Order: sequence, then C-alpha cells, then structure tokens
Amino acid sequence: MKKLLDLGNRFAQKSSWVDFALTKFCLCSIGLLIGMMIRPGHKKKAVYGALTVFLATYLPLMYRLYKVYREQKADS
Repeated sequence: MKKLLDLGNRFAQKSSWVDFALTKFCLCSIGLLIGMMIRPGHKKKAVYGALTVFLATYLPLMYRLYKVYREQKADS
C-alpha cells in the first residue's frame, strides 16, 4: 500500500492542473454511468450517500483553497 501511495504522490508532483481536470472528468463520467445503473428503489439511498461523500470532500478542499488564496493575497 505504501508503494501505491508513493506512486500517487510522485504522479501528483509531476502533474499539471490539466491532468487533474482530466482525472475529475474521468471520475465524473464513471460516476454518472454507475448512477444510471442504480435501481429506482435504491436511488434515494445513493443520492444521500453521494451527497455525504461530496460534502465530506468538497468542504475541506475549498477550505484549503481559501487558505492558499489568503496566503497569496498576504504576499502581494
């Protein structure tokens, strides 16, 4: 597992914003495909699960972005 995480860190260091954007589009597409396969009776559970994961990941990312913005603003 450590080797896999090291590989991910090296990939992130050598990547540009374009690589991350492509990764996000790829993950969004596979998420849509999986979502279309959910039976109608289970869609509500899937929506709540997806919303929980979204909020648990989006909020910390936006907080980090805000911190970077404030640091950049303080430097200039």
